[in-house]
Amino acid sequence: MPKQVDHAERRRHLARAVCRIIATRGLDAVSLRDVAAEAGVSMGAVQHYFKTKEDMLVFALEDVNERGAARVGEYLAAIPDAGPRDTLRGVLLQMLPVDEESREAVAVGLAFWAKAATSPRLAEHLREGYGALRDLIALLLGQSKPAPGVDAADEADALFALAEGLSSHILVGHREPATAVRIIDAQLARLLP
Repeated sequence: MPKQVDHAERRRHLARAVCRIIATRGLDAVSLRDVAAEAGVSMGAVQHYFKTKEDMLVFALEDVNERGAARVGEYLAAIPDAGPRDTLRGVLLQMLPVDEESREAVAVGLAFWAKAATSPRLAEHLREGYGALRDLIALLLGQSKPAPGVDAADEADALFALAEGLSSHILVGHREPATAVRIIDAQLARLLP
């Protein structure tokens, strides 16, 4: 009886290999051959699932977005009785690179962000993923009873940009995670007295 191959799992395995390469050697180091070597499969196996490098990158970005959403979902499930303010804080803190998995995710995200400037397909996927996260931040901010005059939509954009910028600073060693947490807490205290 022939071995059953889980094609979705095989594609995810290849996407994770792409991310490991990006996190350690940069996006320019990604090639079908290097992904095959990193994943421990033949080049033909990679070509079976991805016809071009861009197809592979788009799928890897989708996988990164799904894993990020899953991390946020796991966090939210772990605090079912938290109010909107604590939930908002937690979502923002989930964006910070504080462990190996989140450091890789931020490094890969930054590489995709830079590449998206010249790749409309990657830019579209980034907009979708970021839009969903920004909408969650706006919803939680609105539910948290912000200070009078606070525009939840504009401040959600600012909070998103703040957390994303702090993530980059942590990744390159410009800020410590504890400092980033303190900055986010100060911003939330200003918005949510």
